[in-house]
Amino acid sequence: MKITWLGHSGFRIAVGDQVLLVDPWLTGNPMFPEARRAEAVAGATAVLVTHGHGDHAGDAPQIATAAGIPVAGKYDLTSWMEKAHGCATIGFNNGGTIRLGDVAVTMVAASHSSSLASDAGPIYAGSECGYMIEHGGRTVYVSGDTDVMADMGVFAELHRPEIGILCAGGHYTMDMARAAWAARRFFDFRTVIPCHYRTFPALAQSAQPMIDALPGVRVIEPQVLVPIEL
Repeated sequence: MKITWLGHSGFRIAVGDQVLLVDPWLTGNPMFPEARRAEAVAGATAVLVTHGHGDHAGDAPQIATAAGIPVAGKYDLTSWMEKAHGCATIGFNNGGTIRLGDVAVTMVAASHSSSLASDAGPIYAGSECGYMIEHGGRTVYVSGDTDVMADMGVFAELHRPEIGILCAGGHYTMDMARAAWAARRFFDFRTVIPCHYRTFPALAQSAQPMIDALPGVRVIEPQVLVPIEL
C-alpha cells in the first residue's frame, strides 16, 4: 500500500487494484505544486469525497470527468455533481459499503458540516463523512473533517483499522491533542498520518503534540507527493 499526501486533506491511496484519490483539492491548494498535477492523478480509478466544502470536493468532478472515473460519496453531494457536471458517480450513505475492484469502502459518520458555495450563500450538500478502506485484511480509517465522536468506538470495534488518516489542524476540526486523544481512547493504530494542517496560518503547523501524545504509535508527518509505503 502506498499513501501519498496531496496537501491539506488530499491523498492518493494505492491499495489492491485501486488508486483512490481522497478529497483531491489541487486547484488553489497552497501546498500543492500545480506543475505536478498529472503525476498526482495518474492511474486513478476513483475519487472519494468526504463532504462538499471546496477545499475537499472542489476538483473532484473535473478530475473524474477527465479520467473517466467515478466520484463516490454522500448521495446528496454526488447527485448534485452528476447533474451539475455530468461526471459518473457512486452515491451511498453512512454504513453503506461499496466495492471498488478488490477494495471495500465503507462510509462512516463524521461531525463537521457540508455545503457548496453559491452567490446566494451555502447550498446543502448532504452530511459530512469519513471512510474505512479495506483490502486484504488491512483497514485504513480516513476521518474526514470531524471532531472527536463517541461513534469512533463503534467504528474501531467493527473495522479495527491499523492506519488512521486523521484531521488534526484545529480551528475547523479537532486539533492535534484531540485527535491523539481519540486515537488513544478508541483505536489501536499502528500508524497515524495527520492532515488538514499546515495549509493556512490558522491551522497547526506541526504534528509534534500528536507525536508526543502517542508513544508506541508511528506518527508520520507526510510530505507532499512523497509516497509512504505501509
